[in-house]
Amino acid sequence: MMTRFLLILILFPTLIWGQQPNPPGQIKTGEKAENEAYLFAHMTHEDYGRLYYSVSKDGLHWQKLNEGKRVFESYQGHPDIVRGPDNRYYIAGNTSDSSPDINIWVSENLIDWKKHAVYTPDLKATPGYSEALQRIGAPKLFYDEASAKFVMTWHTPHKEGTKEDPERYWASQRTLYVLSDDLKNFEGPPNRLFDWDFGTIDVIIRKVEDTYYAILKDETYPTLYWPTGKTIRIARSGSLLGPYSLPQDPISPNFREAPSLIPSPDGNIWYMYYEQYPGVSYGLSIADNLNGPWFQASGYTFFSDWDKYSLPAEVRHGCMITISKEEYDNLVAEYGISNQEKEK
Repeated sequence: MMTRFLLILILFPTLIWGQQPNPPGQIKTGEKAENEAYLFAHMTHEDYGRLYYSVSKDGLHWQKLNEGKRVFESYQGHPDIVRGPDNRYYIAGNTSDSSPDINIWVSENLIDWKKHAVYTPDLKATPGYSEALQRIGAPKLFYDEASAKFVMTWHTPHKEGTKEDPERYWASQRTLYVLSDDLKNFEGPPNRLFDWDFGTIDVIIRKVEDTYYAILKDETYPTLYWPTGKTIRIARSGSLLGPYSLPQDPISPNFREAPSLIPSPDGNIWYMYYEQYPGVSYGLSIADNLNGPWFQASGYTFFSDWDKYSLPAEVRHGCMITISKEEYDNLVAEYGISNQEKEK
């Protein structure tokens, strides 16, 4: 037995010391990045629902700004930023899920924000969803160039939780949306985004070539008979408003939420981040096509040779967007970044 073990050590050292190669999508020295820098607008575990910034130049290693302090005191919500056709940035939020209002702010530089609008959806006017409870969770924004419309999504449940079954509240979450030309005037009542009928939250929409992708959290509790519960999945459509396909197989393990998607620096790879809640860690899955296949990068081992990405320890839900090198420099100049983090 000992001889066999020694033979394995000699012939197959990678079985014991093998490591994942570095993630694809990075540029070589001297090459110009298609995506120069990234902003992660997020909350923290200790200050849930408030706005903080972290930045990255490679989409893998993130450093917090402003010494880890809030960057905009008025903001409350699950940060989600979109760039509009006027090149200004818009962020949506709400003070709590029980608030009837969705607040929207606008900024030209991601530093100075001013109030843009307040939208108060009539949830019970949603066609086929008159049983909706007065709850609004995690408003998200997407600008569709093809239709020249903003679409705002959020989740609303139709069942209260009980002491015996608190999960019925989460399983009853349905994703609603509304369209707008300018995020000041909104078209009609909310509508349901998906035809199929199971719990979804944290839905973001992205378009690649001619396909729309709804990236979502499957909000049914995982069981032997629903193993995809509490995972990140993707549904597809040829139209912004659907119909969307049934979601594909999970991209993440169970008990992950708040997906965020960015293109790699060379523009050829997708990085999908998601939180292991509550505030435990962030996962990263990688693909060269949103239809997959996806693989998971190694992280949070706290061994530098093994960790292929890193985020500040306390970050939670938010959104990641691409920004220019000039915008990155302006954010760092405004808020500062620690000397230790500058050296990374």
